[in-house]
Amino acid sequence: MTNSSKRRIGIMGGTFDPIHYGHLRAADEAHAAFDLSEVIFVPTGHPPHKVGDTVSPAEHRYMMTVLATVDCPYFSVSRIEIDKTGKSYTIDTLRQLKAMPEYADTEFYFITGLDAVMDIVSWKNPEEIMSLCKFVAVNRYGYTYKRMEELPEDLRSAIVSLEIPLLAISSTELRDRIRRDRSIRFLVPPSVEHFIRKYLLYKVR
Repeated sequence: MTNSSKRRIGIMGGTFDPIHYGHLRAADEAHAAFDLSEVIFVPTGHPPHKVGDTVSPAEHRYMMTVLATVDCPYFSVSRIEIDKTGKSYTIDTLRQLKAMPEYADTEFYFITGLDAVMDIVSWKNPEEIMSLCKFVAVNRYGYTYKRMEELPEDLRSAIVSLEIPLLAISSTELRDRIRRDRSIRFLVPPSVEHFIRKYLLYKVR
Protein backbone atom coordinates (compact mmCIF):
# COMPACT_ATOMS: atom_id res chain seq x y z
CA MET A 1 0.00 0.00 0.00
CA THR A 2 1.35 3.42 -0.92
CA ASN A 3 1.12 6.56 1.22
CA SER A 4 0.86 8.82 -1.81
CA SER A 5 -1.95 11.37 -1.66
CA LYS A 6 -2.33 11.22 -5.41
CA ARG A 7 -5.23 9.41 -7.00
CA ARG A 8 -4.10 5.94 -8.05
CA ILE A 9 -5.37 4.39 -11.28
CA GLY A 10 -4.51 1.03 -12.74
CA ILE A 11 -3.90 0.49 -16.44
CA MET A 12 -4.49 -3.01 -17.74
CA GLY A 13 -3.03 -3.17 -21.22
CA GLY A 14 -3.27 -6.15 -23.52
CA THR A 15 -4.48 -7.57 -26.78
CA PHE A 16 -7.47 -9.20 -25.00
CA ASP A 17 -7.94 -11.68 -27.81
CA PRO A 18 -10.04 -12.79 -26.01
CA ILE A 19 -10.22 -11.27 -22.53
CA HIS A 20 -10.64 -13.92 -19.82
CA TYR A 21 -11.04 -14.41 -16.09
CA GLY A 22 -7.27 -14.34 -15.58
CA HIS A 23 -7.18 -10.72 -16.78
CA LEU A 24 -10.17 -9.77 -14.63
CA ARG A 25 -8.78 -11.48 -11.53
CA ALA A 26 -5.44 -9.70 -11.88
CA ALA A 27 -7.14 -6.31 -12.28
CA ASP A 28 -9.38 -6.91 -9.28
CA GLU A 29 -6.48 -8.03 -7.07
CA ALA A 30 -4.45 -4.96 -8.09
CA HIS A 31 -7.41 -2.71 -7.34
CA ALA A 32 -7.48 -3.98 -3.75
CA ALA A 33 -3.73 -4.32 -3.20
CA PHE A 34 -2.80 -0.80 -4.30
CA ASP A 35 -5.99 1.03 -3.29
CA LEU A 36 -6.74 2.00 -6.88
CA SER A 37 -9.74 4.21 -7.57
CA GLU A 38 -10.29 2.44 -10.89
CA VAL A 39 -8.67 0.12 -13.39
CA ILE A 40 -8.71 1.17 -17.03
CA PHE A 41 -8.51 -1.66 -19.56
CA VAL A 42 -6.68 -0.54 -22.70
CA PRO A 43 -7.05 -2.97 -25.63
CA THR A 44 -4.16 -2.56 -28.04
CA GLY A 45 -4.97 -1.23 -31.47
CA HIS A 46 -2.05 -2.50 -33.55
CA PRO A 47 0.23 -4.44 -31.15
CA PRO A 48 3.86 -4.23 -32.32
CA HIS A 49 4.73 -7.55 -30.67
CA LYS A 50 2.11 -9.37 -32.75
CA VAL A 51 3.68 -8.65 -36.12
CA GLY A 52 3.03 -11.61 -38.41
CA ASP A 53 0.35 -13.04 -36.11
CA THR A 54 -3.35 -12.97 -36.79
CA VAL A 55 -5.10 -10.62 -34.38
CA SER A 56 -8.86 -10.22 -34.20
CA PRO A 57 -10.31 -6.89 -35.37
CA ALA A 58 -9.79 -4.13 -32.81
CA GLU A 59 -13.51 -3.42 -32.50
CA HIS A 60 -14.23 -7.05 -31.62
CA ARG A 61 -11.52 -7.06 -28.95
CA TYR A 62 -12.79 -3.74 -27.60
CA MET A 63 -16.38 -4.98 -27.39
CA MET A 64 -15.36 -8.20 -25.63
CA THR A 65 -13.47 -6.11 -23.08
CA VAL A 66 -16.48 -3.87 -22.54
CA LEU A 67 -18.77 -6.88 -22.10
CA ALA A 68 -16.38 -8.48 -19.61
CA THR A 69 -16.01 -5.37 -17.43
CA VAL A 70 -19.40 -3.65 -17.63
CA ASP A 71 -20.70 -5.07 -14.34
CA CYS A 72 -17.76 -3.83 -12.24
CA PRO A 73 -18.12 -0.21 -11.05
CA TYR A 74 -14.37 0.41 -10.85
CA PHE A 75 -13.48 -1.09 -14.22
CA SER A 76 -13.58 0.98 -17.41
CA VAL A 77 -12.37 0.53 -20.98
CA SER A 78 -10.44 3.08 -23.03
CA ARG A 79 -10.34 3.43 -26.81
CA ILE A 80 -7.07 5.40 -26.65
CA GLU A 81 -5.15 2.74 -28.60
CA ILE A 82 -8.05 1.38 -30.64
CA ASP A 83 -8.65 4.81 -32.20
CA LYS A 84 -4.96 5.50 -32.81
CA THR A 85 -3.36 5.00 -36.22
CA GLY A 86 -0.11 3.10 -36.39
CA LYS A 87 1.46 0.77 -33.86
CA SER A 88 0.36 0.84 -30.22
CA TYR A 89 3.27 1.50 -27.88
CA THR A 90 2.84 1.64 -24.10
CA ILE A 91 5.07 4.69 -23.81
CA ASP A 92 2.88 6.69 -26.22
CA THR A 93 -0.28 5.71 -24.33
CA LEU A 94 1.23 6.72 -20.98
CA ARG A 95 2.39 10.06 -22.37
CA GLN A 96 -1.08 10.73 -23.77
CA LEU A 97 -2.81 9.83 -20.51
CA LYS A 98 -0.37 11.93 -18.47
CA ALA A 99 -1.15 14.93 -20.69
CA MET A 100 -4.90 14.72 -20.08
CA PRO A 101 -6.19 17.30 -17.56
CA GLU A 102 -8.32 14.70 -15.77
CA TYR A 103 -5.19 12.72 -14.93
CA ALA A 104 -3.02 15.68 -13.90
CA ASP A 105 -2.66 14.47 -10.32
CA THR A 106 -2.71 10.73 -10.90
CA GLU A 107 -0.26 7.95 -10.14
CA PHE A 108 -0.58 5.18 -12.71
CA TYR A 109 -0.05 1.48 -12.01
CA PHE A 110 0.56 -0.51 -15.17
CA ILE A 111 -0.64 -4.08 -14.55
CA THR A 112 0.77 -6.93 -16.58
CA GLY A 113 1.99 -10.50 -16.26
CA LEU A 114 5.47 -11.43 -15.09
CA ASP A 115 6.08 -13.02 -18.49
CA ALA A 116 5.54 -9.64 -20.19
CA VAL A 117 7.67 -7.89 -17.58
CA MET A 118 10.61 -10.09 -18.50
CA ASP A 119 10.42 -8.66 -22.03
CA ILE A 120 10.36 -5.02 -20.87
CA VAL A 121 13.87 -4.32 -22.15
CA SER A 122 12.58 -4.90 -25.70
CA TRP A 123 9.76 -2.36 -25.30
CA LYS A 124 10.01 1.14 -26.70
CA ASN A 125 11.67 3.51 -24.18
CA PRO A 126 11.46 1.19 -21.13
CA GLU A 127 13.24 3.64 -18.81
CA GLU A 128 10.71 6.38 -19.56
CA ILE A 129 7.84 3.93 -19.08
CA MET A 130 9.11 3.20 -15.58
CA SER A 131 9.35 6.92 -14.83
CA LEU A 132 5.71 7.47 -15.76
CA CYS A 133 4.11 4.66 -13.76
CA LYS A 134 4.50 1.94 -11.20
CA PHE A 135 4.92 -1.36 -12.98
CA VAL A 136 2.92 -4.22 -11.41
CA ALA A 137 4.23 -7.70 -12.19
CA VAL A 138 1.50 -10.31 -11.68
CA ASN A 139 2.67 -13.87 -11.06
CA ARG A 140 2.23 -16.36 -13.91
CA TYR A 141 2.63 -20.10 -14.22
CA GLY A 142 6.15 -21.05 -15.25
CA TYR A 143 7.71 -17.79 -13.98
CA THR A 144 9.26 -16.94 -10.62
CA TYR A 145 10.01 -13.48 -9.29
CA LYS A 146 13.65 -14.49 -8.93
CA ARG A 147 13.89 -14.10 -12.69
CA MET A 148 13.47 -10.35 -12.30
CA GLU A 149 17.08 -10.32 -11.11
CA GLU A 150 17.94 -10.70 -14.81
CA LEU A 151 16.56 -7.20 -15.49
CA PRO A 152 18.71 -4.06 -15.24
CA GLU A 153 18.60 -2.54 -11.75
CA ASP A 154 17.10 0.77 -12.91
CA LEU A 155 14.13 -1.11 -14.38
CA ARG A 156 13.82 -3.67 -11.60
CA SER A 157 13.60 -1.00 -8.90
CA ALA A 158 10.42 0.43 -10.49
CA ILE A 159 8.59 -2.92 -10.49
CA VAL A 160 6.30 -4.09 -7.72
CA SER A 161 5.18 -7.71 -7.52
CA LEU A 162 1.61 -8.89 -7.00
CA GLU A 163 0.82 -12.46 -5.99
CA ILE A 164 -2.69 -13.54 -6.98
CA PRO A 165 -4.52 -16.89 -7.08
CA LEU A 166 -3.14 -18.45 -10.22
CA LEU A 167 -5.58 -19.18 -13.01
CA ALA A 168 -3.97 -21.28 -15.72
CA ILE A 169 -5.78 -19.49 -18.54
CA SER A 170 -4.24 -17.93 -21.61
CA SER A 171 -5.79 -16.27 -24.64
CA THR A 172 -3.67 -18.50 -26.86
CA GLU A 173 -5.11 -21.61 -25.23
CA LEU A 174 -8.65 -20.25 -25.50
CA ARG A 175 -8.28 -19.59 -29.22
CA ASP A 176 -6.97 -23.11 -29.68
CA ARG A 177 -9.85 -24.61 -27.71
CA ILE A 178 -12.36 -22.76 -29.89
CA ARG A 179 -10.69 -23.95 -33.09
CA ARG A 180 -10.94 -27.51 -31.75
CA ASP A 181 -14.58 -27.02 -30.72
CA ARG A 182 -13.78 -27.45 -27.03
CA SER A 183 -15.71 -25.63 -24.32
CA ILE A 184 -14.51 -22.29 -22.94
CA ARG A 185 -17.30 -22.10 -20.37
CA PHE A 186 -16.10 -20.84 -16.97
CA LEU A 187 -12.89 -19.55 -18.58
CA VAL A 188 -14.41 -16.34 -19.96
CA PRO A 189 -17.51 -14.36 -18.91
CA PRO A 190 -20.69 -15.72 -20.55
CA SER A 191 -21.19 -12.46 -22.46
CA VAL A 192 -17.73 -12.82 -24.01
CA GLU A 193 -18.41 -16.42 -24.96
CA HIS A 194 -21.69 -15.39 -26.62
CA PHE A 195 -19.89 -12.65 -28.58
CA ILE A 196 -17.24 -15.10 -29.77
CA ARG A 197 -19.89 -17.57 -30.90
CA LYS A 198 -21.97 -14.86 -32.60
CA TYR A 199 -19.07 -13.56 -34.69
CA LEU A 200 -17.41 -16.95 -35.20
CA LEU A 201 -14.13 -15.68 -33.82
CA TYR A 202 -11.03 -17.88 -33.82
CA LYS A 203 -12.37 -20.42 -36.26
CA VAL A 204 -9.93 -21.54 -38.93
CA ARG A 205 -9.84 -18.75 -41.49
